[in-house]
Amino acid sequence: MTFKTLMIQGTTSDAGKSTLVTGLCRYYYRKGMSVVPFKPQNMALNSAVTIDGGEIGRAQAVQAAACGLASHSDMNPVLLKPTTDRTAQVIIHGKALENQDAKTYHDYKATAFNAVLDSYGRLSNQYQMMIVEGAGSPAEINLRQGDIANMGFAEQVDCPVLLIADIDRGGVFAHIIGTLACLSESERRRILGFVINRFRGDIDLLTSGLTWLEQETGKPVLGVLPYLTSLYLDAEDAISANPANRNADFRIVVPCLPRISNHTDFDPLLHHPGVTLEFLHDPRQMKGADLLIVPGSKSVRDDLAWMRLQNWDKAIERHLRYGGKLMGICGGFQMLGRQIHDPLGLEGMPGSSDGLGYFDMQTTLNKDKRLCQVSGVLSLGNVPVQGYEIHAGISQGPALARPLVINDQGCDGACSVDDQITGTYLHGLFDQADACDALLLWAGLNEQKSRSIDQGQRREQGIDLVADTLATHINFSLLDRLWDGYVKS
Repeated sequence: MTFKTLMIQGTTSDAGKSTLVTGLCRYYYRKGMSVVPFKPQNMALNSAVTIDGGEIGRAQAVQAAACGLASHSDMNPVLLKPTTDRTAQVIIHGKALENQDAKTYHDYKATAFNAVLDSYGRLSNQYQMMIVEGAGSPAEINLRQGDIANMGFAEQVDCPVLLIADIDRGGVFAHIIGTLACLSESERRRILGFVINRFRGDIDLLTSGLTWLEQETGKPVLGVLPYLTSLYLDAEDAISANPANRNADFRIVVPCLPRISNHTDFDPLLHHPGVTLEFLHDPRQMKGADLLIVPGSKSVRDDLAWMRLQNWDKAIERHLRYGGKLMGICGGFQMLGRQIHDPLGLEGMPGSSDGLGYFDMQTTLNKDKRLCQVSGVLSLGNVPVQGYEIHAGISQGPALARPLVINDQGCDGACSVDDQITGTYLHGLFDQADACDALLLWAGLNEQKSRSIDQGQRREQGIDLVADTLATHINFSLLDRLWDGYVKS
């Protein structure tokens, strides 16, 4: 059978590319196809650990699940994790290379493109079908030279493209026409048609616009997707602003660090019916909390300095003085120790910073990242827990003698003697309902309150919802004819 590739590009960032790829992967997987997701280049601070011990964007891990696959570093061969406004950590085939500024990375792109094509070649020999996600928009003229994320990739492998646009933003027809105007003739030819996303209202009122668009471009609108208000899929970057319950008595506060990473840790809490969770920049907005969680960070020492500048250190002292519970995850856990050392300048200028001093431990950043999936038991309640580690820090000190997690590779984290403070390197520890219940019980939530939701089941429900929606609203008979015709030509 001929190997087929289809690329999804968007008129803007957050047009719905990740969601459409996820839905297409599950749709064709249900049809019995051997399908694999792919994103040549991704920029995101939320990542997942792969089966081969690398890291990729979380969206590609979700897309792999939609295909019935374990995630692999070949699915996202180039991952950029911003460390400052001007630099990013470059990750190739799941392994961190170095921090580069925009100019250095621009010069490196040819090498990165070779890595992309290597991964594409390996996957094309294993599967029947690939659904590729672009990044941002192909109309970003300033990024066209050496592009590996959008049309540069599509032109290199000669694959067709679906263009998705978000009607909820307004100006959807201008977005599509404007994008086409910015493309070369060969790039326009490879676009099979359009998908309009997040529509709400009477479809009859949109029909005349769709007819005009098809006449103007000579390309079909292959589907109009409704706005899915109840959809949940792991976010690639943007922090969710829609908690399930803003009025629950039990309150959790998370400082919104400038370089917050893996904030998907908090999705189960955002949607927990017995919890109100807030991401706050300013501690003065904190109107009391039962639990304060310092999250992961891509630049731990810089974010620690920011916390002090914003007086979060004083807010934490006050929170503990009034009996609140404190937790740190990954970089946030490192901040709770006595010192953080970065002798190689992996996250900024080389040097050391004093931590907040709640745990008797020190952390040294190491060039070799720890990337692993972990299974273990919470010391709080002896409950099974699963998660993953992504960090460069190695922590040492007496505090680690009272771990939070006893896992298959030893121990992780720390618990204070007075049981008021805990910390861990483990991401995803709230994803399993039993573990989330145990941690919230430790933090003071009444065990009679509503139970936590299993995040894995919720993710699967979201994937199925998208696939069901596509099956109803996408003209797959036309899409498949156009796709097959492009491959044969």
